[in-house]
Amino acid sequence: MITLIKNIQELLQVREISIAKVSGSEMAILPSLKNAFLILKDDLIENFGSMENLPEINADKIIDATGKVVLPTWCDSHTHIVYAGNREQEFVDRINGFTYEEIANRGGGILNSAKKLNETSEDEIYEQSKHRLEEVMHLGTGAVEIKSGYGLTIEGELKMLRVIKKLAENYPISIKATFLGAHAFPTHYKENKAGYIDEIITKMLPEIAQNKLADYIDVFCETGYFSVAETEKIMQAGIDFGLKPKIHVNQFNSIGGIQAGIKFNALSVDHLEIMNPEDIEALKNTETMPVALPSCSYFLSIPYTPAREMIKAGLPIALATDFNPGSTPSGNMNFVVATACIKMKMTPEEAINAATINGAYAMGLSETHGSITKGKKANLILTKPISSYYQIPYAFGSNLIESVFLEGKILE
Repeated sequence: MITLIKNIQELLQVREISIAKVSGSEMAILPSLKNAFLILKDDLIENFGSMENLPEINADKIIDATGKVVLPTWCDSHTHIVYAGNREQEFVDRINGFTYEEIANRGGGILNSAKKLNETSEDEIYEQSKHRLEEVMHLGTGAVEIKSGYGLTIEGELKMLRVIKKLAENYPISIKATFLGAHAFPTHYKENKAGYIDEIITKMLPEIAQNKLADYIDVFCETGYFSVAETEKIMQAGIDFGLKPKIHVNQFNSIGGIQAGIKFNALSVDHLEIMNPEDIEALKNTETMPVALPSCSYFLSIPYTPAREMIKAGLPIALATDFNPGSTPSGNMNFVVATACIKMKMTPEEAINAATINGAYAMGLSETHGSITKGKKANLILTKPISSYYQIPYAFGSNLIESVFLEGKILE
């Protein structure tokens, strides 16, 4: 099946040679072609160039993209899409003055989601989660990482990971699975934290590794959750079972989680709302991707990741949604890109790089996703007619997507 998209007003993120990520001042450069063509063969990108160089081609399908922009689909490297029910009551509680921490201390938060998940059947969790996945696909996401972490029991965590696996098998979107058993301490382990960590390491991890249910291991390294020492112990156990770390750090406090992540060669450190100069310095010249989650800051009214300081220091940044029932009940990467521009003062070029090529890096998909490069997956966003790609973050409340291509096919 050969598809030709012609007369593209602007083709974004074109890279002749595949690169892993962009950092610092390079983030402001978004390579593009105006008046371009793009050829897809089956599920891959076959060729692209200027319309004046369009070769003779027998295409099965021809799409005229006059006035429209084409770019790679979003790569959302941090989500919790698999969950049961919702936490809309806590949303109202926060409006009435309760903080995220106060709600958690009253049995809300992660423990509330864990209770619901463990009371819900695997089939029902799958049904709820597939609708969320379908929604984000139609919003332009072509690769997504999904975490467990609302089970907090062996049965619950395995149930979540099996649902993630089933979603990956049934949908034309690349899905990476992350084991986040260390999301919070279950109520019955509140006075025996070492006991729960032992359960994660000696009972959960062997089952997960044996059944090949996860790619990564995650820990919520934060005051009141998992300490740096506990995080390091769990990361090492994950590594021993073949899982690379991707960890939650610096959401409310800077306690040394970033440095721990770097020490264990974490693929990414995520959240980063609270960053001090030592944290930024520690990330320089590492292979660890800093990931910002601006819609979480928006929803919880907490600080935004200091993107300008980080980019000035030469760091890369990826953007992700944090889609979850408690702190970000949205998987809309278009809103994330817009919010990064509006609230974090990232340029549109920086934000699009962060949501495509750097997002792919943050879930180990650099070789197949994140740019318009020959041989990469034919995962694309075709916009409606727009004046320029600046309109994507500018018109933050509008859906500017006409079609999404996943593996070369238009998503119905």
